[in-house]
Amino acid sequence: MRTFTKLYSFIIIIFAGVYGFAQQNSFPKDTSYQVASEYKKYLKYFPYITPATDSLPANVNAYRNIVYTTLENTPFGKRDLLADVFSPKKTGKYPALIMVHGGGWRSGDKSLQVPMAQKLASRGFVTVCVEYQLSLEAKYPAAVFNIKSAIRWLRANAEKYNINPDQIAISGCSAGGQLAMLVGLTNNIPKKEGNHGNLGYSSEVQAIIDIDGVVDFMAPTSLNLNREPDSPDVEWLGGSFYDRPDLWKDASSIFWANENSCPIMFINSGFPRFHAGQDELVGMLDHWGIYNEVHKFDYNIHTFWLFNPWVNQTVNYMDNFLTKVFHP
Repeated sequence: MRTFTKLYSFIIIIFAGVYGFAQQNSFPKDTSYQVASEYKKYLKYFPYITPATDSLPANVNAYRNIVYTTLENTPFGKRDLLADVFSPKKTGKYPALIMVHGGGWRSGDKSLQVPMAQKLASRGFVTVCVEYQLSLEAKYPAAVFNIKSAIRWLRANAEKYNINPDQIAISGCSAGGQLAMLVGLTNNIPKKEGNHGNLGYSSEVQAIIDIDGVVDFMAPTSLNLNREPDSPDVEWLGGSFYDRPDLWKDASSIFWANENSCPIMFINSGFPRFHAGQDELVGMLDHWGIYNEVHKFDYNIHTFWLFNPWVNQTVNYMDNFLTKVFHP
């Protein structure tokens, strides 16, 4: 009996480690994408890397696990979506940055953005790391509706967090970069707003930062990849390109770009597939006279923003870009 109990407990621990059912609302969450797993994966190729850490600067206030919206009726019950806010202690009105984590639309959490968020807050930005519904919980476009709601919440609370509501940007890493692009390039598109809370405020952003996130799912470097039925994008979009070409196009931010789009910065790794569609979009932005920047770390490490020595340079790029956009 004792052996059976130990075995049963071990199985529960393994199951929780992979799928991580959150206790508060009992919604499914894959927790396999973490800094520790990425560190283990890349350490043998880059033995000098160290993980960026959650370390609050002395000049920054932190407000953690703030509910930005509540979804009353999901398949898993009532669902609070949370955000971590970091703001400069010095009195003033600051630009804000919504930060969206990666993880293949299936895994990851907002804590992955915290080290960068803290560094940027110390430089004069209010940074907001947001939680959103992942693919085991809700398919596309739920995450877009979540993040639009977070932006509206930020404007509704601009006074509380010393934010200039006319200066809100969005950034994202990997899958979060794809989401940041889609959210930012669908400014003022009613069908992309959703009804996930904080209605009555604008979800418009004035700048976008895409860190190794796909721009066009149908570009050759993306579409020609070998995919399984449980591949992250297939799972999130509810089927392969051949099953749902309409959704693959709808989720490709390049098709929403226009002459009124906001400034964009791209920060790339050495893996071309994460930049699918970027060159074409840059050409469009240049044609329209929309300010854009492209930077590249020429290393084959996708999650470079999680590690030293690249995290500080990533933050430098972000700081410089946002300063140009908001304080020219």
